[in-house]
Amino acid sequence: MKKSRGRTSRKRKRRHVQSFMDGVNCSHKLEYINLKKWLKDRGFEDSNLRPAQFWDTGRGLMTTKALQAGDLVISLPEKCLLTTGTVLSSCLGEYIMKWKPPVSPLIALCTFLIAEKHAGEKSLWKPYLDVLPKTYTCPVCLERDVVSLLPEPLRKKAQEQRTMVHELYMSSKAFFSSLQPLFAENTGTIFNYSALEWAWCTINTRTIYMKHSQRECFSLEPDVYALAPYLDLLNHSPNAQVKAAFNEQTRSYEIWTNSQCKKYEEVFICYGPHDNQRLLLEYGFVAMNNPHSSVYVSSDTLLKYFPPLDKQRNAKISILKDHDFLENLTFGWDGPSWRLFTALKLLSLGADEFTSWRRTLLGDVISARNEQQTLTMTAKICHFLIEETQRALLQISQLKRNKENLKTQLTLVEALRLEDLKILQKSAEILCNLNMATT
Repeated sequence: MKKSRGRTSRKRKRRHVQSFMDGVNCSHKLEYINLKKWLKDRGFEDSNLRPAQFWDTGRGLMTTKALQAGDLVISLPEKCLLTTGTVLSSCLGEYIMKWKPPVSPLIALCTFLIAEKHAGEKSLWKPYLDVLPKTYTCPVCLERDVVSLLPEPLRKKAQEQRTMVHELYMSSKAFFSSLQPLFAENTGTIFNYSALEWAWCTINTRTIYMKHSQRECFSLEPDVYALAPYLDLLNHSPNAQVKAAFNEQTRSYEIWTNSQCKKYEEVFICYGPHDNQRLLLEYGFVAMNNPHSSVYVSSDTLLKYFPPLDKQRNAKISILKDHDFLENLTFGWDGPSWRLFTALKLLSLGADEFTSWRRTLLGDVISARNEQQTLTMTAKICHFLIEETQRALLQISQLKRNKENLKTQLTLVEALRLEDLKILQKSAEILCNLNMATT
């Protein structure tokens, strides 16, 4: 008997060690105890999910029981959700109702988050606010030195995001001033740019999609946001299979899993089939070995390898533009995309082949020479991007040594660039094999 008890305790010990390897349970932390109590008061039944710290994904939720396909992962009552309805029933409601021109649902939610954060201990939403990230790593929050190390197409989008948030702030200043009667301090210091940036990132990275009927007190932008405390601790995995929606019968937001998950493992949801550039732009993270990842080829890079003396060059560019073949040209895990090949095929048409451009866009083979030149050009672009990525990685490692304060941001861009490098090297290999097969 003794022997078996020893074996059981060894087993228990092993399981205990295993659970710590998977993730460290954080339910005992005060902020999670307060959040759970707050949710319970709003009708949330304790689920099998526990907040935990994972070595690869950071903060997330682990399951305390094995999950099977078809199991309900979490059900969050409507009372726990933060929506524009919540905002309108707060003291901000009357100010929003009378403001002209009407504010957007997004600005209403941002305003509420900033006001509640400012209220501190007095806020009814304090237990939720306490577990929200203090800082974000969306491009809008990245230092300029870091943004300059992003791949060119993403760098452009990052600049657009920064401009958009800045314009949102400038256009909301008058509305923020109108809220002065609600605050002892000056609204200019409460609703400053960094407060709006934090609120915007909170909404952009954490809201679930939930359609609300159009209200006259808001502008015409779609009202589709809901912040979901606790549920928003679930991390993204491109391989997760889940079904998520608001259930009108139970008046709860529910997530059901379509796959299995072992006890003590992290439970994931999927935000959609996004590549890493999109994940970084919208959510401020990258997923390693992401099957949806792509490396984008900008139109400048595309045209760099074509003879400027080609008489049909301008006509070719104009055809590509008209047929939307200058955007979304990519290299993926399976090599160059069909769109990239097609654009390069059209640019490689000889003077005597130019009249066949329509057939090129349909994917027809025009000539062996055209096929060969397309392959050569694709390989050159691929190698150029490999070199550019390696240069960026070198700059990142030098900056990491010199700028300790930017380490987190730089590590994120480094992860993106390393994934890009893997994709480009795989594509170069595929192109080399194709080349050998055709020569």
